[in-house]
Amino acid sequence: MPTLPITETALQPGPAPKAELTITALAGIKLVQQGDDIADIIVQGLARSGLTLRTGDILVLAQKIVSKAEGRFVDLATVRPSARAYHLAKEVDKDPRLVEVILNESTEVVRHRKGVLIVAHRCGYVLANAGVDASNVQGSDTTVLLLPEDPNRSCAEIRARLQALTGVAPGLVINDSLGRAWRNGTVGSALGSAGFPALLDLRGAPDLFGRALRTTEVGTADEIAAAASLLMGQADQGRPIVLVRGLDLPAGDGTSDDLIRPRELDLFR
Repeated sequence: MPTLPITETALQPGPAPKAELTITALAGIKLVQQGDDIADIIVQGLARSGLTLRTGDILVLAQKIVSKAEGRFVDLATVRPSARAYHLAKEVDKDPRLVEVILNESTEVVRHRKGVLIVAHRCGYVLANAGVDASNVQGSDTTVLLLPEDPNRSCAEIRARLQALTGVAPGLVINDSLGRAWRNGTVGSALGSAGFPALLDLRGAPDLFGRALRTTEVGTADEIAAAASLLMGQADQGRPIVLVRGLDLPAGDGTSDDLIRPRELDLFR
């Protein structure tokens, strides 16, 4: 049961209080199949890990287990590419059937070149290949997995189910690794969230010296997703559910939609 304790000492005039955050990957999580009850799998993982849910806990779920449970599989052998998909596939050097699936999940092709296809997903994210992926997906060589139909709804439903099973409604995050326009490397990001403020607006709050913050908004859900990714890993670690405990977040609710910059404010599109 890998656990990542993080102890923070704040920089401020005078003595700072100790703050501690623990990030724990739940043990013994099975390979998720279509139709599985994710909330029940979480409860079993908590029991194996010797943990019980507490108020304020946040659970981070790898996108793939949610997509698998929801049956978001597509067999490329059943896909008939459009003329547009054929044309774009030649430019990006990808399977036209895969490109057709990506286009069906997208509202806009944002950037493309050989080997790269960046799109605006129908849920608003800008990412490569609309999140369509074949890694860690059981099935034939032509089976791919799509993102959940509505990740925020999935979070809300799993959260409600957990409350029914345990009496506690934790925060929920669905995490996926996304690339960033101006940085190398992928980072865990929140595709969906529920039960806490996904975007924390600190404008007007005082800094250490009493000055009011003017522009600071914190992508809380993304920061939680990125922290959980340190334990989840990217390959064969098999740790798709992570418990984050010790965050002192203000009351409130939000979804990952709060993190999506409106197009009219997006200077890079």
